[in-house]
Amino acid sequence: MCLGIPARVRSLSAGHPDLVEVDLAGVPRLINVGLLDEPVAPGDWVLVHMGFALSTMTEQEAADALRVFTEAGP
Repeated sequence: MCLGIPARVRSLSAGHPDLVEVDLAGVPRLINVGLLDEPVAPGDWVLVHMGFALSTMTEQEAADALRVFTEAGP
């Protein structure tokens, strides 16, 4: 089983087109978006696994997934 975590794109990297900074549960992280078919922009949501964006997602899909984490508890 793999765990994907929703993250919101904060900014694009000028030095490397496949790297973006995301907000991952309140923590800024650099992730690779090279596996995505379409480019992302600040404000977009992506599903992150092991430092790679696996897919884009809507804000509602991200909220639903984050709610599951919150309800599951520690």
